[in-house]
Amino acid sequence: MRKLIYLFLLIGQLATAGEVPAYQDRFGRAKPVVAVVGENSGTELTDFVIPYGVLARSGAVQLLSVATQTGPLTMRPALKLQPDATTAEFDQRYPQGADYVIVPAVVKPDDATLVAWVAAKGAKGATVVSICDGALVVANAGLFKGKRATAHWATESYRKEHYPDTQWISNIRYVADGKAISSAGVSAAMPTALALVEAIAGGARANEVAQQLGVADWSTTHDSDIFRPRLGTNLTAYITGYTNQWFHSRDSIGVPVAAGVDEITLAFTADAWSRSKRSKVYTVAASAAPLQSLSGLTIVPDRVQGAADAPDLLPASAGIALPGKALDRALEGLEQRYGRRTALLVALEFEYPSYH
Repeated sequence: MRKLIYLFLLIGQLATAGEVPAYQDRFGRAKPVVAVVGENSGTELTDFVIPYGVLARSGAVQLLSVATQTGPLTMRPALKLQPDATTAEFDQRYPQGADYVIVPAVVKPDDATLVAWVAAKGAKGATVVSICDGALVVANAGLFKGKRATAHWATESYRKEHYPDTQWISNIRYVADGKAISSAGVSAAMPTALALVEAIAGGARANEVAQQLGVADWSTTHDSDIFRPRLGTNLTAYITGYTNQWFHSRDSIGVPVAAGVDEITLAFTADAWSRSKRSKVYTVAASAAPLQSLSGLTIVPDRVQGAADAPDLLPASAGIALPGKALDRALEGLEQRYGRRTALLVALEFEYPSYH
């Protein structure tokens, strides 16, 4: 009987875990202020760019890209972005704080400036949203204490050991516990961002944005366990990741960029090809001058078209009509060039069930 009661309680928790609270205006702002914050030495590309691109398309927020220091953000595993403001500049512009802070995975989740800034924004009442292992930053900031949260399956043991005061939930795409929201692996950035649009602008607007992107579902339904290495299912793909590094030199891959490039398509494409362990991705533009994406992100090109160090280009990303399908297109390209095991490896790292 106790096991049955526990099961019903667990089901009830999971049923409410994805209910992102509706936006409540605190300062009389025309639109909520949303900061997507990164750490300059290394911030996960998809975690950062997808929420930015989705929220920008909603037209419902004041959106800023933010970095801990001056200078460009080095995105992992590819691209460089010039943020709109540093954390200090953001604080000068918005002394009352942000309404939402989105925290991607970063190379240094214990970065003192980033952790302190996220903690301060949470203390001022911001809703703090972690994407993938951005949860480690938010946990270090103390904002998950006594709450439910999730992150990438691969850090589950680490999180349970180092942050035992958080109830870590698995097999769910995103969790909302008051003003602390968290999401699973990299691919959860898209459904989490659409859930935020719904909370801020309503279900109808979220549906419109989802249709524009080509996304049919942004529910919490997710099975993280299928991405764990298992003999007879996906273990060979993980082994391929090592053999790709040991026995193959990396191809230099160029992704063309120009003013107005779709940042969601660009992020999925560059991130996926870089994770193959067979290729290194560079953005290639007509000049070295920074340029703005469709939604206003400032991209710093890696190479100039026609220069001696410019790599061969992938087909122009503008040919992909629906940005939400760009990851599928990238996986198809990877399978054609490097084989199914490499494409599956990338899908596993993204926690992307559609290719599993």
